Amino acid sequence: MKKTSARRRIFDIIQIGQVNDLPSRIFDVCLVAVILLNILAMFLETFEELAAWHGVFEAIELITVTLFCVEYALRIWTADYLYPGVSRGMAILRFLRSYDGVIDLLTILPFFFLSGFVVFRMLRVVRIFHLFRINTRYDSFNVIKSVLYEKRNQIASSVFIIVTLMLAASLCMYSVEHEAQPENFRNALSGVWWSINTLLTVGYGDIYPVTILGKAMAIVITFLGVGAVAIPTGIISAGFVEQYSKMQQETPEITSLLKTVTIGVDSAWAGKTVEDIEKEYDLDIVLVKRKGKVSPAKQHYAIHQGDEVAYL
Repeated sequence: MKKTSARRRIFDIIQIGQVNDLPSRIFDVCLVAVILLNILAMFLETFEELAAWHGVFEAIELITVTLFCVEYALRIWTADYLYPGVSRGMAILRFLRSYDGVIDLLTILPFFFLSGFVVFRMLRVVRIFHLFRINTRYDSFNVIKSVLYEKRNQIASSVFIIVTLMLAASLCMYSVEHEAQPENFRNALSGVWWSINTLLTVGYGDIYPVTILGKAMAIVITFLGVGAVAIPTGIISAGFVEQYSKMQQETPEITSLLKTVTIGVDSAWAGKTVEDIEKEYDLDIVLVKRKGKVSPAKQHYAIHQGDEVAYL
């Protein structure tokens, strides 16, 4: 029984974004520090001027990767709490195949087996963004994900237009500039670099048209590039406006259904977990406000004196 409760407690601590759990918040901060320290050591290793410190950097990397391995092992050990509806073996398999599990593995394996693929180790910085999953419904990152998902068809169409325009610009420029500067425009694909710079930026100046017709076409292509870039920008901006309008319309409907109670010193709820209160009083607790911070109610949260609880 003690082993099970200890394993449950470890699971609660290593979960990202447990704002009401001090050990979990300390773990999150330490995890960010370890990730940043690891990346800093990798960054400093590239400086020849710091060759005398390379041994220190390698030691830091070894220690931080060891901590990553420990964290990875703990997440596998407690995977059945992450996926409670399946068997322990299936829960471990689901974690290993999940986005978090794959990212965690890719941050560890290159250190031992793929030292040449340093870019894989940079994937560990992605784990920092897991710390922002405090509000699982209305957080900013979730809004961005929702907008990109809802507008995926329009964004894909705009990207197709940009790619088509880019290839057409490359072919046109090759046709008029090949004879004048064959070293820069040797074939149709040679103009792709120029077309990308012209459509998406102001150009780098390493390749540019020298003929009158080429310069005239470049002016037209530049204007088309401004419009092409504005298409996906407008789609995403409109998506944000729609998403926030939808949230403002839904929020009053949700809050109007909620009842709130402040936990006093003599309250029967004080000291009990959200799960215990819901079972005992047949309620659905949605939010818990503690010291001015509002977070979604989770089953293992212990309700303390002074908390404000919102329930259906």
